[in-house]
Amino acid sequence: MQTFSIRDLRERTGDITRAAESGEMAVVAKHGEPIFLTVPFDEFLLQHGVKVDVAIKLFATDVLTLAKAARFAGLPQEAFIEILGSIGIAAVKYDPAELDEELKLLQQ
Repeated sequence: MQTFSIRDLRERTGDITRAAESGEMAVVAKHGEPIFLTVPFDEFLLQHGVKVDVAIKLFATDVLTLAKAARFAGLPQEAFIEILGSIGIAAVKYDPAELDEELKLLQQ
């Protein structure tokens, strides 16, 4: 997620637009304090609403945990996990080596 200043709104509109077109949210700040969030407008946003769309983007970029993202979206974790699965985002993020180690422990 990129951060832009108020001045950037005038001088870097192309960068802000490209970020939105690539599905990336951005924060706009004034004197270093966030004042608003840009959210890409797409079909998913129309179908699921702003809260779910933002929650998924924040979860996918590791800003929010699964539980916090589900709460932010106003959904039970199970429903949030189903939505993640439907768009190809893994609900559990394990390092392959860590997963192998845990599987070995379970087999003992």
